[in-house]
Amino acid sequence: MSTLAALAFAASVSVAGNAPAPPAAATPAPTIDCKQAATQIELDYCAGLDFKAADAKLNALYQLLMTKYDVQNQALLRAAEEKWIAWRDTECAYETALTVGGTIHPMMDTMCTTEKTLAHIKELERERDCQEGDLTCNPPG
Repeated sequence: MSTLAALAFAASVSVAGNAPAPPAAATPAPTIDCKQAATQIELDYCAGLDFKAADAKLNALYQLLMTKYDVQNQALLRAAEEKWIAWRDTECAYETALTVGGTIHPMMDTMCTTEKTLAHIKELERERDCQEGDLTCNPPG
């Protein structure tokens, strides 16, 4: 084998040797009791679950309101929600600035976004429940 061919063969073996392994059979997610979470990884995971639940509730409420509003109010709600998300994320970056770089930061940021999301759900529930004639809210439908 020529030197060039040997180098090409060695390179192909090296590349093949670094290729990702084929996907293994799906393994179940670890079971973590969030009431007993002790490590930072467990705390991060549990904070993520809390946010995921709040975000799902917020998204469902948003979708419900969008089905009840006319086109003009849908556009207003969409714009308000886009700005609210930007505010929430910026506010949480500000509130958690002292933890940036620490292992606790992801959890603190997630807890902040969860707190803001839960508060916003209450605001949107008020809009959802707004009655015709109430000038302090925007009644759907």
